[in-house]
Amino acid sequence: MRYYIIAGERSGDLHGSNLVKSLSRLQPEAVFRGFGGDEMQHAGVELVMHYNQLAFMGFEAVLNFFKIARYMADCKKDILQFKPDALILIDYGGFNRRIASFGKANGIKVHYYIPPKVWAWRQNRAWQLKKSVDHMYVILPFEKEFFKKYSFDVDYVGNPVLDAIRSFKSTNLFLEQHNLKLQQPLVALLPGSRTRELQKIVPIMAAVAKAQPTFHFVVAAIHNLSPELYKPLTGLANVTFVYDATYDLLKHASAAIVTSGTATLETALFKVPQVVVYKAGYLEYLIAAQVVKVKFISLVNLIAGKEVVKELIQGNASPEQIENELTKLIEPGNYRESMKSAYEQLYTTLDIGSASDNTAQLIVKYQDNH
Repeated sequence: MRYYIIAGERSGDLHGSNLVKSLSRLQPEAVFRGFGGDEMQHAGVELVMHYNQLAFMGFEAVLNFFKIARYMADCKKDILQFKPDALILIDYGGFNRRIASFGKANGIKVHYYIPPKVWAWRQNRAWQLKKSVDHMYVILPFEKEFFKKYSFDVDYVGNPVLDAIRSFKSTNLFLEQHNLKLQQPLVALLPGSRTRELQKIVPIMAAVAKAQPTFHFVVAAIHNLSPELYKPLTGLANVTFVYDATYDLLKHASAAIVTSGTATLETALFKVPQVVVYKAGYLEYLIAAQVVKVKFISLVNLIAGKEVVKELIQGNASPEQIENELTKLIEPGNYRESMKSAYEQLYTTLDIGSASDNTAQLIVKYQDNH
């Protein structure tokens, strides 16, 4: 079996590598080629292009339109030369939706693992996915119901974030290495991974840290971001930075302040009480408010279908409101325990085995039936 697999981002590379490992166990003779990163390459994919060359966000993608168009053309040409039995697309909606249509037009079976979040905005794109994708594997339970509205029967395979947390092995020396003591509450600060997010959120987090000298705040920082972005938090006596060790941090945290995104789900699966914060530019927020079709912004609340964690958005993402919520999260009592109890239910909802193994088994089954 010959598979052409495409992931255009860091997370897709990780999930892609785990899927390739699962497929290789089921089909030791399988051959993999495609676009991805180091993890996929280590798993046995012959890499045509690294996702580093594809990582354009928002307006940056518009500025690099011709470069992306050239990569798209190269990708299509390479697919035809490789002659795969199937295409496996992972997330990376703007690029992969077009490749899906190309695959369909050329008689190649198209499997989409972790599809674009069309349920959040531009929902009509669900029709395009139905038309161009043979089999789709979703990682959020409510997505299966969403696609039913478009007469598209998709498979819910579980969530790869849960897989990643299950396979995580913590270092026993984390607290000692970073000179952290548990005598005072440890608050994890997860400001996100995008420049614009940090520009808005880091100054607010710094104000909260200054207002709460009895708490110790630990920033989950990322090496490949400019140190300038973290500047408001540097030099504060009750703030420590840890780099590329988010899971170790969450394992020891009493509570967390989290910028919306996958990190909200990771924090919940580590059973850390959290407050979710989000702040965008005024115009950006106005546009988002018009197009976003969901009631919540955090994956925790979206999966639960109700407010489990407090979301402080835009004007409500003030140091005072965050500080007030943080105090409630740290104090022992019903508020803290009810959130942790809701997390248990969330874990049960997502716990249907390994997402990678489930997806691999379905891909093999569907390919055998074609």
